[in-house]
Amino acid sequence: MTIRLTEIWVGIFIAAGLAALLMLAMKVSNLSTYNQDKGYEVTARFEDISGLKVRSPVTMAGVTIGRVTNIGFDKNTFEAVVTMRVESQYNTLPKDSSASIYTAGLLGEKYVGLSPGGDEKSLQQGDRIKLTQDSMVLEKLIGQFVSRMMNNDSSKDKSSGK
Repeated sequence: MTIRLTEIWVGIFIAAGLAALLMLAMKVSNLSTYNQDKGYEVTARFEDISGLKVRSPVTMAGVTIGRVTNIGFDKNTFEAVVTMRVESQYNTLPKDSSASIYTAGLLGEKYVGLSPGGDEKSLQQGDRIKLTQDSMVLEKLIGQFVSRMMNNDSSKDKSSGK
């Protein structure tokens, strides 16, 4: 009897562990917040979207208002074209809103942050957000810092006659 009871508890523990792993996987992959809302799609062009993925959140004031639905590349302008679906309840976003790519959390998930403009007209299906700010890439920042430090050191050496 006690062996049978132990086996039942082990089974419950394993089932709970598998459920926890499933919840964690859904949270990390953004599947837990999937929304069937049709909404409307807008596009934005960026020179660098490093790390941004399809299904990344689109936020405004810290609230998720949509998702990235497609990422493409324009062969003529050499820019990344990001298509975002904004939920239909947020249909009053000003037409001159801006889009920036930010990094969130410890995992470094990238997301698109929208900032409202002042236009009285609202974004509609197929509109393009013209004001954009690219993703900050840590490797580029470190490279710029090292380059400047090297230039400063070499200019000090020249001025001191070394």
